[in-house]
Amino acid sequence: MLLYLAEWLAGYYSGFHVFQYLTLRAILGVLTALAISLLLGPVMIRRLVRHQIGQQVRNDGPESHLSKSGTPTMGGALILAAVVVSTLLWADLGNRYAWVVLLTTALFGAIGWIDDYKKVALKNSKGLSAKAKYFWQSLGALAVAGFLFSTAQVAAETQLIVPFFKEVALDLGWLFIPLTYLVIVGSSNAVNLTDGLDGLAIMPTVMVAGGLAVFAYLSGHSTFAQYLAIPFVPGVGEVVIFCGALVGAGLGFLWFNTYPAQVFMGDVGALALGAALGAVAVAVRQELVLVIMGGVFVMETVSVILQVGSYKLTGRRIFRMAPLHHHFELKGWPEPRVIVRFWIITVVLVLIGLATLKIR
Repeated sequence: MLLYLAEWLAGYYSGFHVFQYLTLRAILGVLTALAISLLLGPVMIRRLVRHQIGQQVRNDGPESHLSKSGTPTMGGALILAAVVVSTLLWADLGNRYAWVVLLTTALFGAIGWIDDYKKVALKNSKGLSAKAKYFWQSLGALAVAGFLFSTAQVAAETQLIVPFFKEVALDLGWLFIPLTYLVIVGSSNAVNLTDGLDGLAIMPTVMVAGGLAVFAYLSGHSTFAQYLAIPFVPGVGEVVIFCGALVGAGLGFLWFNTYPAQVFMGDVGALALGAALGAVAVAVRQELVLVIMGGVFVMETVSVILQVGSYKLTGRRIFRMAPLHHHFELKGWPEPRVIVRFWIITVVLVLIGLATLKIR
């Protein structure tokens, strides 16, 4: 929105041409989203407390979590508001990738909001049924996949890029659609499973979003893409603005979500953030790099799958409790130790993901 204003003002003063640069708009997107989060955070928390929108804690969980009961939840709406406003202000609104990632995030946020609202406002412990939640997630992901497939302009937009190999790019054809579906739905639920400790999900999300922003910028620049032997995807550079907004909004939310949390993001935040990372990874053609960078999310999800599978097949549990972060809590690790160590793991994994740009 402001890009168009800057273009008009550039007719009177050439200095406004500086807003054409993605890097500047990305920085402004970070700062705008951060400011919105910090300014609106206290207001939202007070309203959530006033309306008694509090977290319900499982009785079978770690005892240390019982004190969290009643902590305001649905704070993910703050992240969504900051991301949407910042992206609309600084992105090129004529760019289809900007709209794809933004609308994907909003749609999955709406699914999470309905689930949270039923749980905490209507006192329905089940919330949105698993079937209904999966149906709407699937519908949204398939719509995104179908749109990207039908509007693809170059071959790279539907190829699977294999990290660490310069010349390996698999033409997916219509298989692009189920792959995109799995990435978006899978990452959405993976972040949701990880969101169990104060700040555990939001900081890895911020770091992965920052890493994907680098890929978006390079993939959208023909010279850099050719030099690094990565796919050049025309127009995908605008996704940098969205990633920047996600980083800023996430850091702003962490201000209130850090241990001990003043507010939780709830499904409205977790489902949306996971879908956002998945959509960005698909747009920049780095689905496998997302698996590397988001290794913490992958570990949490795999721990649940293994736990459920083992219990059904053998009647025994592999972990003391799943997802994985609860296992370490029950082993005696203080919550902050679990959180920070998972953050450190994410830093390492994001760096490995970025290393794939040169190690090819």
